[in-house]
Amino acid sequence: MKDKYITVTQLTKYIKYKIDNDVNLNEVFLKGEISNFKAHSRGHFYFTLKDEGSRINAIMFASSTKKIKFLPQDGMKVLITGKISVFEANGAYQIYVNDMLEDGVGNLYIAYEQLKKKLESEGLFRNEYKKQIPKIPRRVGVITAPTGAAIKDIISTIKRRWPLAEIILFPALVQGENAKEDIVRQIESASGYNLDTLIVGRGGGSIEDLWAFNEEIVARAIFDCPIPVISAVGHEIDFTIADFVADLRAPTPTGAAELAVPQIGDVKNYLDQLKIRCNKAIQNKTNMNMQRLNEIKSRYIFTNPIAIYQAKELMFDAILDRLKFSTTNLVTIKQKEFNNLNSSYILKNPNLLVEKSKNKYLQIISKLETLSPLKTLQRGYTITKKEGRAITSFEDLSKGDKINIDFSDGVVNAEVISKCKS
Repeated sequence: MKDKYITVTQLTKYIKYKIDNDVNLNEVFLKGEISNFKAHSRGHFYFTLKDEGSRINAIMFASSTKKIKFLPQDGMKVLITGKISVFEANGAYQIYVNDMLEDGVGNLYIAYEQLKKKLESEGLFRNEYKKQIPKIPRRVGVITAPTGAAIKDIISTIKRRWPLAEIILFPALVQGENAKEDIVRQIESASGYNLDTLIVGRGGGSIEDLWAFNEEIVARAIFDCPIPVISAVGHEIDFTIADFVADLRAPTPTGAAELAVPQIGDVKNYLDQLKIRCNKAIQNKTNMNMQRLNEIKSRYIFTNPIAIYQAKELMFDAILDRLKFSTTNLVTIKQKEFNNLNSSYILKNPNLLVEKSKNKYLQIISKLETLSPLKTLQRGYTITKKEGRAITSFEDLSKGDKINIDFSDGVVNAEVISKCKS
């Protein structure tokens, strides 16, 4: 009975034999979209070729990759030629690619580029809108799947680096049709937890697996989130729309945890340095003030305070002596002036001063009378006036002018009848 049972290896070898000897599978022409592309350091290409309904693993050895003139990328549509065979180690069938041609870019890649261009034009990627990630957070939120390597790596990294931080998990779907709405819902929920930093992301996967983080509603939710957001989607080579709109991009979930919290050893070293600098500054300040105090205490004014009083006393005596001398000298001068005034000839003979002033007055009156025009008139002279103005020249009069002739005892009104020069 046992003879009819065969081993898994025998079955796999049989299937491989059947496939390898099927002429229809020795040269297959396939078209599809590249996913999970990896270029090995030895030159081999490993990827998945898929369409809307199925997928197949593919390998292209270095001897064949040298023939193509482009670098395959996820989302790229290609035409490939190859041979179907079975990989005995895991029993999976795959295609060994001999040749590959570009067949345009995949729909997901086009959608990705279109949304990226749209959001960039709206300014959602600008650095001026990026919020600063706190250096020492008290509470860190994480939006990711509740199971899997991503959340484990984040939690272990944060606890190792900064165990003082509280970690709050907001479990969410990170792939599938409903993932985008779930991620947005958790971002909005996280806004009410007084978080310092929010990590949004997941582990690696194909472009389809990461597509929730390329959705517009997720990008806008991250942009509108009041909490600083670190995007941690996939591996270092994976870039999503969430990476561009987030305040900071991490290459991996572990990297996000490292960016979110400081290393406790570094903080301790920094605090130790601050302590040393603070103590040194205090000691320097104390020494400087002590030196200044000693300098002040050693000054002559403090070692011999009586000298201040003595110096002021001497100054006061000198000022007092000068004051006495000045007062005495001033009194003497004024006394001398008084004596001179008191003994003057004027004060002893005041009538003489009056007589002298009277004579001077009479002299002035005499001079005024000599110059008076009335005296001139009394001597027989007259004053001729025209329109109230004295005429001093023959030329000032014309025939027919009305004139007034002033005598010492009256005025005669006349008219010029004729003029005749002497």
